[in-house]
Amino acid sequence: MPCDWVAIMEQSSRIPYVLTALILLATAVILLWMGRVPWCTCEIDLWGTVGTSEGSQQLFDWYTPSHLLHGFIFYPVLWMVARRVDLGWRLVIAMIVEAAWEISENTNAVIERYREVTISLDYYGDSVLNSVSDMLAMVLGFWLSARLPIWVSVTIVIGFEVLTMAIIRDGLALNVIMLLYPLDLIRDWQAAG
Repeated sequence: MPCDWVAIMEQSSRIPYVLTALILLATAVILLWMGRVPWCTCEIDLWGTVGTSEGSQQLFDWYTPSHLLHGFIFYPVLWMVARRVDLGWRLVIAMIVEAAWEISENTNAVIERYREVTISLDYYGDSVLNSVSDMLAMVLGFWLSARLPIWVSVTIVIGFEVLTMAIIRDGLALNVIMLLYPLDLIRDWQAAG
């Protein structure tokens, strides 16, 4: 029986994308096992309201853009350090990092850290639906970053950061700062809004 190398190569090129989907599914299962709610126990809405306990329980919330930006950041970083690695495998690496964040973000320790050092006093973790949506937002950001000119990607990152800072007084950069090195100046500015 002759070996069909073309068919083998086509199948092997799908492996990273299948693996990416399996990582997404495994993360959802782990979050359920950790006790995260599948979706909001309140009325299900498309967009969560900031400053409420249901804010991160809906399909999307004001932190979904920061997960989109994760993809815009992961793509160029992986391009710089692993440009010879196939795009699909770089996506697998990005998904592993995003999954690790979603799992750690929903541990009691990180939830308590958010509540201690940020203005997110009503944060109780994400629903599994919200976490899956956040991971898919990262995939979208990764995909867009791979296809758009660099200047467009940079403009999108800056635009979303400015938009979320203007609307909810938070965003990816402020979130990272407040988790790692909380500043009263930022917390006071966020609380004033």
